[in-house]
Amino acid sequence: MEGATVPEMQVTVVGGGLAGSECALQLARRGVHVRLIEQRPVALSPAHHTDRLAELVCSNSLKSLREESAAGLLKYELATMGSELIAMAKSCAVPAGGALAVDRDQFSKMVTSAVEAEPLITLVREEARSIPEGPCVIAAGPLCSESLFTALCKLVGTEHLSFFDAAAPIVDAESVDRSIAFSQSRYEEGLGDYLNCPMDKEEYERFLKELLAARRVVSRDFEESDLFNACQPVEEVARKGHDTLRFGALKPVGLVDPRTGRRPWAVVQLRPENADATAYNLVGFQTNLAWGEQARVFRLIPGLENAEFFRYGVMHRNSFVDSPRVLDSSFAVPGSEVRLAGQITGTEGYVEAMASGLLAALNTYADLTGAERVKLPRTTAFGALVAYATDPATNPYQPMHVNFGLVPPLEGRRMRKGERYAAYAKRAKEDLAAYVARRQDLFAIEG
Repeated sequence: MEGATVPEMQVTVVGGGLAGSECALQLARRGVHVRLIEQRPVALSPAHHTDRLAELVCSNSLKSLREESAAGLLKYELATMGSELIAMAKSCAVPAGGALAVDRDQFSKMVTSAVEAEPLITLVREEARSIPEGPCVIAAGPLCSESLFTALCKLVGTEHLSFFDAAAPIVDAESVDRSIAFSQSRYEEGLGDYLNCPMDKEEYERFLKELLAARRVVSRDFEESDLFNACQPVEEVARKGHDTLRFGALKPVGLVDPRTGRRPWAVVQLRPENADATAYNLVGFQTNLAWGEQARVFRLIPGLENAEFFRYGVMHRNSFVDSPRVLDSSFAVPGSEVRLAGQITGTEGYVEAMASGLLAALNTYADLTGAERVKLPRTTAFGALVAYATDPATNPYQPMHVNFGLVPPLEGRRMRKGERYAAYAKRAKEDLAAYVARRQDLFAIEG
């Protein structure tokens, strides 16, 4: 590695999720001893199902690979910056059209094995009840223990905010009626990676009626501020209007039912959960319905009349700090040796969590070696997200996925959306390449 190493220094990373695992691996690759604390299986989370690191709890999709999209551009940027988890995700990919979806079991096993095999990482299975002494990265995620979150709130001097996050159900592929459900990816000819369950108008009306009447686990009506838009339960989306689902998760555009040769009234898409496509996730069907109600209502979907559920949808509380007012531009708490990473900062999404773990590692390493901290160009997808999350002018602060609405506008003539997004991607790639070339003290790793 070019630059200084710090073999006698140790950093504690709390949380073995996507951000914490990426952070620990990045620090170790740079010669830093890491003590990685993960509470599972000593203390269980309401959202997790295993004790493995980097478990994906809501969906197995990491979104688009298209570099002309913000999500795809972020993946490109992380690969350019040497992300460990993005490389692993690509090696565990399952068919998902233009998206990057992974076999979640294979992925979490690969990350766990990589961490356990790294000699500079000590994996400690215990619950962190307080903030560790010395340099540390809190990547405990939005479901960290109450005691740790209380300690964190005391440190940053602010009350926590909260929202509810929902996960979609998973069904047995063998129980899907293939005489009804057809394989096709939206806007693509021939067979695709998704299974599509078509609805006519009458079937949609019946499904909508039963969905709205179904019993929920949390009985009260949610305040709008309680629910992060990208994780809205399907029944809450349906309450916004009769055709909200039909223009959202159930939109039929770009799909043709081979039985009729026409576009359906609405379509429920199923995405493969693993490489063998033995299980499928109901896309956009995060839910807070009681389990019995999920079986009853979702079996009204054509093709799922006899569906067997490997996992029902669940809903859990997530928490995050008011980052623009309590963190600096490196996600550090000013005046302390504590840095945050992952969803607890409000950077929402799987790939965004990996990115924040990478950034936390780079900035922590910079602090240890006396180097300049990372300041990504705001023209990049990740740089724009960091700027949003740490700008005091961002008020009120809510969880945010990476998106092109955060990047600085282009100069010159007005462009159509597709052309504009392509220009954003080109600018970001050029600016990131120049930045990485200047910062070989952080990015150059031998081997």
